[in-house]
Amino acid sequence: MRYPVPDLPIGTWRESLTEVEKSRFIAWLCHAPDAAAFEAVLAEARRAHPNASHHCSAYIAGPPGEQNAIGFSDDGEPGSTAGRPMYQVLEGAGLGQVGCVVTRYFGGTKLGTGGLARAYAQAVAQGLETLPRREVVERTALRLGVDFAGEAEARAWLESRDIPVEAADYASNGVILTVGWPRDADVDLSSLEARLRGRLTRCLD
Repeated sequence: MRYPVPDLPIGTWRESLTEVEKSRFIAWLCHAPDAAAFEAVLAEARRAHPNASHHCSAYIAGPPGEQNAIGFSDDGEPGSTAGRPMYQVLEGAGLGQVGCVVTRYFGGTKLGTGGLARAYAQAVAQGLETLPRREVVERTALRLGVDFAGEAEARAWLESRDIPVEAADYASNGVILTVGWPRDADVDLSSLEARLRGRLTRCLD
């Protein structure tokens, strides 16, 4: 599976500001490969804005459509007026491994439940407009054995197909390359086998 994620280092965020009826909504969007990474950013938002009215949040710590590693919180706002609308915007964006904290400073005018839901959703949507993204490719470890003479050619073949070599184990008769094969692609080594004239083995654990 391939899907976009925020192109941000873990523990950092992209910040944006939305104002509605004098209330300020500060959105922090971050890369959240797991719940712990998101909780760290949420804690940092609370430290940075200790006097804010609310720190509402939502995250998807997995691929788009993830149903288990998700979460959202209204943090004291009326039920379903903050966390769920924020989550729905993240889900609709088709992103994975993404989290958002929206910190609200109350401006003195009550927005009502509908107004709150729109404001929190708008804050997330605005933040997503400028969020840098990169593609994640889910991979399965595949071990390939080659002799020393064939290692360079095998690495070149893998690199040309954007298949990373994750480890190399050397022995007296050659090397075993552990590669990250894309889960959404069939394992087809025929052209590499032809290049190496049969000096390739697939190692099964």
